[in-house]
Amino acid sequence: MISRFMSQNVEQSSFINLLTGVTMSLRINDIAPNFNAPTTHGNIDFHQWIGEQWAVLFSHPKDFTPVCTTELGAMARMESEFTKRHTKLIGLSVDAVEEHMKWLGDIEETQGAKVNYPMIGDSDLTVAKLYNMLPADDVVGPDGRTAAANATVRSVFIIAPDKKIKLMMTYPMTTGRNVSEILRVLDSIQLTAEFRVATPANWTSGEDVIIAASVSNDEAGKLFPEGWSAPKPYLRIVKQPQKPA
Repeated sequence: MISRFMSQNVEQSSFINLLTGVTMSLRINDIAPNFNAPTTHGNIDFHQWIGEQWAVLFSHPKDFTPVCTTELGAMARMESEFTKRHTKLIGLSVDAVEEHMKWLGDIEETQGAKVNYPMIGDSDLTVAKLYNMLPADDVVGPDGRTAAANATVRSVFIIAPDKKIKLMMTYPMTTGRNVSEILRVLDSIQLTAEFRVATPANWTSGEDVIIAASVSNDEAGKLFPEGWSAPKPYLRIVKQPQKPA
C-alpha cells in the first residue's frame, strides 16, 4: 500500500512537472519516476515492466549515431550477465520506435549482436525530461534535432525491485560507456543491499569488502564470526559474504 501511494505521488508530481516545464531533481534512493511509453516491445508501464527484478535504464541522444551503436551492441552481448543478476535492460533514444526498429538492424550487422531488450521511443523527450537528462528545455523539434542538442541524454540508472534509484551516471557524447563497470556497480549494490558491507575502490566480485560503518564491533562479531583485519578502527576488512547455497 505504501509503495503504491509513493508511486502515485511520483506520477502525479511528474505530470505536474511536465505541464509546468519544471524538471524534477532526482537523487539516490528516490522512487524512479513511473511512465507509460512506446517501445520496440510494445507499450509499457515502467514500474509494471520492472516487476520484482532490478533494471538498468540507459539512454541515447539520437538513433544512427556511432558511439551509441557500439554501446547498444555491447549491452546486447552482455545481456545474459545481467539476466544472471535478475536484472532487466531497457534502452532509450530520443527518436520514434519506427526509427529504432531500423537502427536495430544496423546494430546487429556492425556489432554482431541482436538487441533483444526493449528500446523506448522518446521523440517528445517526455522520459528524458522526467529523469532530468537535459540541462535545459528542448528548443528543436524531433525532425531537426541533432545528437548535439541532446548531449546529456547519455545516462545510466540502476533501479532496485522496490523502484528506488540506486545509481545515476551521465557520460559525455564522445565516451562510450563501460558495460563491465555497470556490471561491477550492480554487483556491489546487490551485495550491499543484502549484507551490511561496503565495497572498496576498484572492487570486483569475490574480493574482500569493508564492514559498514553503521555496524558496531559487537554486531560485527556476530555477523562475521571468522573475524576481520583492521589497519584502522574505522577500516574493517572482511571476506566477501556469500549467499547460502
